[in-house]
Amino acid sequence: MSANTSREDPGEWGESAKLLSYTARDLPTGRHQFHKERLMTEIQQSRQGTSVAAAYPKERRNWLLRPAIMLPALAAALAGAVLGTTAMTAGEGKPAPSLATGPALTTQVGASSPEGVTRLLDQVSLAAAGSERPTVKAGQYLYIESKAADTFLKSVDDKHTVASHELHRRQVWYSPDGTKGWLIDPAVNKSPEGETLSLPDEQGNTPVAGLNHPSYDFLATLPTDPDALLARVYKETAGHGNSPDQEAFTTIGDLLSESFPPPALYSTLFKAAAKIPGVVKVDDAVDAAGRHGVAVARLDETSGQREEWIFNGTTHVFLGKRLVQVNRAGGPEKLIKPGTVLFTSAVMRRAVVDGIKQVPSQAG
Repeated sequence: MSANTSREDPGEWGESAKLLSYTARDLPTGRHQFHKERLMTEIQQSRQGTSVAAAYPKERRNWLLRPAIMLPALAAALAGAVLGTTAMTAGEGKPAPSLATGPALTTQVGASSPEGVTRLLDQVSLAAAGSERPTVKAGQYLYIESKAADTFLKSVDDKHTVASHELHRRQVWYSPDGTKGWLIDPAVNKSPEGETLSLPDEQGNTPVAGLNHPSYDFLATLPTDPDALLARVYKETAGHGNSPDQEAFTTIGDLLSESFPPPALYSTLFKAAAKIPGVVKVDDAVDAAGRHGVAVARLDETSGQREEWIFNGTTHVFLGKRLVQVNRAGGPEKLIKPGTVLFTSAVMRRAVVDGIKQVPSQAG
């Protein structure tokens, strides 16, 4: 029995067009790279006789941040290669990642309410302002270690099921200017040694740092006034996502995980988020490490997915993020039921180190 992604007849192109649009639209850098890494993995798996088609939720968090831009045309080409491929014999090169898969991740959808969310964000902002964050010097690297897992649509012999990658460790290193880095993540790397994130990228691009592809140095230049920061977020993300408000929430959320904002900016991020319409509080949410906390969240009415930023209920320290299907999806994601956890992450460690692949315990 061979596993493959069947070719579609013209009558089925509408569904694929939706799937392609999730990848080809003008996403911020981290989300482009998320889809790119997944798509390249899937192409390699197709060559080896299996195919795993990602669900590509529209607001999938790009926990897999990488300082590189994937052009929409390239994204569409890669997505087309996955959707249109048939099973082939194993190709040349390194084997695809071999992360175990299992049933879809699920959770009980927690009740949400706008009541108390402003007070919670005030508490989170105060905690962020008081946090110790070392200065990162030239030649040093930001080290961020996390746990993560994701859910996707799996296709075998034209049969589609919802599956998840097992919870795994992820490690990234970034230089302050964002031009050098390294990633170790079994969900995307072909080698257990990981791969370089240094620029220029595979297409020869060296993008200028910005909100959609931030570096530590860039974050230090952002305004620390909530209104000014939010205005900039709305301006730079105009035309992205399913709505301006959802994209603003998403963009701020992208800065919470694999970045290291200075204390003043870190505090401002939460004050700015409090001004976005539709933000709610979820009294109980669980991160990828199993830690319970309280969440600040927003529901994307188009996709039915709710992004949750999870904080310790007592200290208000940021724990992690997750994306939960709250309302039944349509189109190619109709198999994803409410309560499915599309993505979950937990920040386990952030530190400044002196070299790529150095972990804090090795720092001199």
